[in-house]
Amino acid sequence: MLDRIINEMKDAIVAAVKGADNIIKALHTAVKNQTTGVLKDAGNIGISVEDAIAGVAKGAVKGASDIVTSTTEAVKNTVYAAIEGVSESGIDILTAVSNVVRGAVSGAAEVGGDIALTSVAAVEGAVDAAGKVGVDTSRAVSSAVIGVIHAADNIGSEAGSTARKALLNAAALPRDVVEKAIEESAKK
Repeated sequence: MLDRIINEMKDAIVAAVKGADNIIKALHTAVKNQTTGVLKDAGNIGISVEDAIAGVAKGAVKGASDIVTSTTEAVKNTVYAAIEGVSESGIDILTAVSNVVRGAVSGAAEVGGDIALTSVAAVEGAVDAAGKVGVDTSRAVSSAVIGVIHAADNIGSEAGSTARKALLNAAALPRDVVEKAIEESAKK
């Protein structure tokens, strides 16, 4: 069922974005709408909300990666739009942040995206969205970092190490929050 969500999301993104005058706006709208729709149907199709959210993000990144200028841009905008969609559904946003980021980084890895760049882009997208939907940005950073580490570790130990280094060296992210989240992810 998860593969179906990923593939349908990929196809929906390609259809919505291809030929659009403003590709980023079309990506944003499509991801947000698809996120809202999948969350409404998650219980009916026998999939957890967490997996549905990750699947939406993964499919969106895979679909957008060939259309937008870079995979990192696809990741950042997908994470932002998916979190906006989640915020309208009543689901816990911080849990969703971790799962959206996990899916986005996994999708980026599958299309050959740079783990370091996409890891940072995913957290930046979560921070931007958190500010817009009224969630504490430090908590959003923490949830996003945990999601990135989970995804990167599932790809492989080298990817996990690369993601950790990139997040710790990202000037735009609060290092103390990133360090604490990385420590917390090691306990899970």
